[in-house]
Amino acid sequence: MDPVHKEVLQKLRVDLSEQLLVSDGVLLPFLYQEDILTAAQVEDILAESSERKRCLRLLDVLPKRGPKAFACFLRALDDFAWLRERLLQELDVRTAPHEAPTNRLETTEGLPEEVARRVPSERHLSRLATALGGEWEAVAMDLGVSSAALFRCRADHALSCHDAALAALLLWRRSQGKNATARRLQQSLRAAGVHSSVLRDVMMS
Repeated sequence: MDPVHKEVLQKLRVDLSEQLLVSDGVLLPFLYQEDILTAAQVEDILAESSERKRCLRLLDVLPKRGPKAFACFLRALDDFAWLRERLLQELDVRTAPHEAPTNRLETTEGLPEEVARRVPSERHLSRLATALGGEWEAVAMDLGVSSAALFRCRADHALSCHDAALAALLLWRRSQGKNATARRLQQSLRAAGVHSSVLRDVMMS
């Protein structure tokens, strides 16, 4: 897991442990489905005597479960949207550029409003695929591309990370139509720990 993601989880550890119900809903099944947790780890977490202890145990395990763990955790928080927003806000604080903003038209996603509303072209997505490198899967997962579709993208383009990433991004754009905006894409980049300047450079140069 990225060190910044670890810092975010550590910062909000108390809040999460007090509000997150680990044993209810789809949280643990989803993390197991996405290979973030093993069956043994799920059993260990559920064996704890209280919801607070289960959450703390989960937060101890997550940072050791690879680069996709944070993005998958965010996706699993559908029933706890306010906690996901807290995590994203804390992530923004830690990844935002230090210089003062100079463009009043910029949105919270770091893009001018006109750009944020656009549906990225294939050229834009191709450039983004190049910039993402190995982070493309975490981004695609947050965009809602299914595990089966990701597997097909990897299998069809086994020799090219760029082509696999581009195939997944194009699949997302086709499935979402006019809702496949740069703003939505930036939200998933943020969730995967990709700096906001990456998409800004892709869309504005």
